[in-house]
Amino acid sequence: MMNKEEYKKHVSKTCPKTKEWRTMLLAFIVGGTICMIGEGFRDLYTEVIPKFNSTQVTSLVTITMIFFGSLFTGLGLYDKLGRYAGAGSVIPITGFANSVVSPAVEFNREGLFYGVMSNMFVVAGPIIVSGVVWSVLVGLIYFIVGVAV
Repeated sequence: MMNKEEYKKHVSKTCPKTKEWRTMLLAFIVGGTICMIGEGFRDLYTEVIPKFNSTQVTSLVTITMIFFGSLFTGLGLYDKLGRYAGAGSVIPITGFANSVVSPAVEFNREGLFYGVMSNMFVVAGPIIVSGVVWSVLVGLIYFIVGVAV
């Protein structure tokens, strides 16, 4: 049986060394590029559809980014990007689309209901539930503080 120090030595000898600076740089570049693409769509939609207000343009950009995140996941390209870019590919909109579509694609062989629909939110479900619960709690706090003041 190894003690903690022996285990640490064993782990440091056997684990591959990570290139932290390279990984951080790639995450920064890829994440920034995804954000720049979103900003590009915002600028494009603002010019093409001038009657839309900023909220409508933001919604359209969100829909577009979710579509492309889902499309690239379905084509198998988003996973390759994730292996290359690491955390840079987990930008909230496209990363969330990837977390919903990936299990759906994986369980597609089991059929529409027992495969896709029952497993689609395996990864994203806890995030959705947490978001709803915390938003309700924060809303209650604001309500209580607002009523008390």
